[in-house]
Parts: sequence; C-alpha cells; structure tokens
Amino acid sequence: MLKLEDVLRAALIEEETGWNMGSFGAIAEFHHVQGDPAPVPQEDLAQVTSRGGVRIDRLKGVIPVAYETLSPKPHRWTQAVSLCLPQEQAAMAQRDVLTELGADVGALRQEDRKAVLFDMGLAQFQVDFCIRTADSALLEILRANDGRSLFDHDNPAMGAILKAHPHRVALTRLGRVEVYQLIGGPDTGGASPEGPHTHVLPKLLKARRTHSANAPIPEGLVPCCGLHPENPVIGRLGEEKAFEQPAFDRFQTLLQAWGPEAYLAGKNSAWAGLEAGILAQNAEEPDTRVGRAGWRNGIRQWRLLQGDSALLSDWAITFDRDSDQADPENPRH
Repeated sequence: MLKLEDVLRAALIEEETGWNMGSFGAIAEFHHVQGDPAPVPQEDLAQVTSRGGVRIDRLKGVIPVAYETLSPKPHRWTQAVSLCLPQEQAAMAQRDVLTELGADVGALRQEDRKAVLFDMGLAQFQVDFCIRTADSALLEILRANDGRSLFDHDNPAMGAILKAHPHRVALTRLGRVEVYQLIGGPDTGGASPEGPHTHVLPKLLKARRTHSANAPIPEGLVPCCGLHPENPVIGRLGEEKAFEQPAFDRFQTLLQAWGPEAYLAGKNSAWAGLEAGILAQNAEEPDTRVGRAGWRNGIRQWRLLQGDSALLSDWAITFDRDSDQADPENPRH
C-alpha cells in the first residue's frame, strides 16, 4: 500500500516532477530547471531553489487523486496527482480586493519573512493568490490602493506589480508555492520564464472554478496541490521525447492506487479488447466521460507498449476522435 508521505518525499527530490497550487485561472508552479543544483532532501516536505519553492504543511485528511488526461496530440497524454480536501476544509479567504496581510512569517526562506504579503483579491475558492515585497516604492502604491480591486480600470497597482515583479505566493490549506522569477510579459519576451512561474488569467477567473472539467476530481473534493511526475512521452519543456517505460510504470503504480475507477476500467477494457483482437466495429466504448478518456488513452498507450497494427489504427480512427476532452497541452498544468 502506498504511503502518501513517502511518495511526496521522493517526488520532492525528483528533478522531473513539477508542482503547483492554485485554481482554474490563477496558478503558481514550481519546476526544477536543468543545470540548477540538484534538489536535496529537506526535513519538512519542501523544496526551495533560487527561483522558487514549494512546501506541503498538511497531510491530514488529504485524498490523493491520480489521473491521466488527453492531449490534443494523438500520441501523447498528460498526468498528475491532485492532493484534495473535502470542499468544506479547502476554502480560503476568497477576498475580492487587494488586502495587506502583514509580514510573511511563513515564507520558505528566512530572508523573505520580513517582506510584506498582499492578497491580490482574486476571489478564488481554494487559493489566496498573493504577492510579497519589501520594495518601498511598490509598497507605497499597494497600500494606497488597499481595499480596491486590482481590475479597476483606474487602479495603478496592477501596472506597478507587473513593472516591479514582486514574489508571488500561492497559499492553500495544504501549504504554499512561491515564485521569485519575473512575471511573464514584456520583460520576458511575452513568455513565462523556464522553471517556477505564475499565470493569472482574468477570463478564466470569472468562472470561479476550482479545476479544469477534464480533471476527474470526485464530487465534493477540491484540489489544493498538484504534482506532475515525469511524463513518459513529453519532456519538461513540452518537447517530444522517446517513450520511457520506467516513467510510465512509475505513474501507473500511482494511478492504480489513487486513480478513478471508471478511468481504470475504461483503459483496461480497451487493452483487453485489443489483446483479444476485437474489431473496432464490435467494440463498445464506455458510456461515461471519465471512462471514455481512459479508453482513448488506453489506445494511445497500447501503440507504445505493443507496437502499431492495422487493428490499432482502426480503433484509433473509430474512437480517438473527439477534441472535447482535451485541454490545450501544457504538461505542467
């Protein structure tokens, strides 16, 4: 039986594993950058680099949900483990205006604990999405606009934030992710920097959703932290890579222990049908959304595990055709 703490400790020193905390529209991510010093074990469940860090403060009541999602590219898939809490335990402050919170005494690094934390006021259910700064000029602007929405058209605070690049801190009931790198935008050539970074997408924030509809989180649970173990077909920057069976096998162990039953049943059913040589016209795909995702990813994975064939191509043409279950591909989101 898998022990969650052991899985997390191992993942925290795995360079290929990414982490995030946030919601659908506001997310802070922590990833190791190739060439940086290798992560080392910490006394607590944490990892910190010069670019950012993650810490998990609570395991009590956590329900892990492992899952695979469909990629728009028919030979790939994404995978993750969401650390979830029951909805009533996951709620954060949900402030909708910029709010000063005081010194960040819980910061990952000692040198950041006197800097001032501000809730950005994004009103997301399971995350208080914050910025942290000791910059006197930025503090003056933030304090002058405390209690106002950052999205007010005449509020200068958002522009000052984008110019000053303060630390971003995502707080959930399970812990925090901190990002020290520049905010993606004009100063970074329009792209997020490699490694730890954040996304705040106002259009998605309006939906007030805790997660993507394609993440099979059981009803009544809310994802408060995500980990993304090494993907067997996608590199850490989203590039193609040759299929890595060990990485595939490692995640299948997590999926078998913590994956949705309907997904596992769908994938196993597809594999059984292909193993038996059943023609696509005689095969019956699952009748649930989650089951169909497992069925379709099962077809994709069978090609890598067993090789191509006329039978498999017929299955792929028949069943792996819909785009409604695929998110825009980002292996770390």
